[in-house]
Amino acid sequence: MTAVWSVDSKIFLRNATKVKNNQSIMAVVKNNAYHYGLEFAVRTFLEAGINTFSTTSLKEAVRVRKLAPHATIFLMNAVYDFDTVRNNNIQMTLPSLEYYYQYKSELKDINVHLEFENLLHRSGFKNLDEIKEVLHHHENDNESEMNIVGLWTHFGYADEFDVPEYGIEREAWLNVVNTLLNEGYQFELIHAQNSASYYREGQQLLPYHTHARVGIALYGSRPYSKLGEHEIEQALTVKGNVIQVREVNKGDYCGYSFAFEATHNHTHLAVVDIGYGDGILKKRATHEVLINGKRYPIRALMMSHMFVEVDDDVHAQDEVILYNNDIRIDEYTFKGVGANSEQLSAMNHDSLIKEFR
Repeated sequence: MTAVWSVDSKIFLRNATKVKNNQSIMAVVKNNAYHYGLEFAVRTFLEAGINTFSTTSLKEAVRVRKLAPHATIFLMNAVYDFDTVRNNNIQMTLPSLEYYYQYKSELKDINVHLEFENLLHRSGFKNLDEIKEVLHHHENDNESEMNIVGLWTHFGYADEFDVPEYGIEREAWLNVVNTLLNEGYQFELIHAQNSASYYREGQQLLPYHTHARVGIALYGSRPYSKLGEHEIEQALTVKGNVIQVREVNKGDYCGYSFAFEATHNHTHLAVVDIGYGDGILKKRATHEVLINGKRYPIRALMMSHMFVEVDDDVHAQDEVILYNNDIRIDEYTFKGVGANSEQLSAMNHDSLIKEFR
């Protein structure tokens, strides 16, 4: 028996179509499409009517181009292999004044998107004046032959409800957009909304925006806890198997480093064939699994195994569900295990059997 990572392809497509909501979506496919697999995700998103993609990796952007010859592909990180960007018709961020002035000649014929830094401070022009400086210089400099086609930012606080930062970054961004449009500048693509912002705006685009740049919602996880589970459907199942059920008594220690001490005689512990070597986070192991439709507590986590305290209804060869649509990744995000993407990224696809159903 070996633990399994599996995706229901029909549910994945159904969720992507529901998330799209007849809007223009730029699907984020970074990190091998959140580890769902780039080819699977891109082909499914194309089937759902999504033909614009973004990633942080030039290598992945080139792979997307091969999968989707006619798609719009946006690279969220600035790179320096300009020939590869140009030859694959990849659009790219313009992240700073320094980058613009240093590489304006090398960026010839490349479509770039002006990036506004906003509150995240990860990348981008620091203010409207810097953006205007580039636009003005580009209009009047014969050496600047890039194509400025887009305007974008990232909302770092859209999933925060108890602080004012989302409202602040949203207002600052809309001021940038409105000012530039009112001054006559035009952009083929304007995008800012991540999954959280997109759902906070009722699955609608912000004014004058061409796309919402959606990631985690397309992969079946809610971006914030106030959103109902019925809004987003998880297609992923991660499951192991009960190898055997052991009986221990009061005072017995089980697992590495005295991980669990039995407090009752005749305690039943299921030995399950999945552990942190398969990508189960230690914080996840402070919660439950699902066996035969019932939740049971994990008592100890090891590299290739875990102990689960069970009752007489659990037997060898029973399936042990770590994640599915009834015991979701986003549930444990909201319980403090780690971000949706962190739990997905932790999975060891070299040790787990990977299935698409």
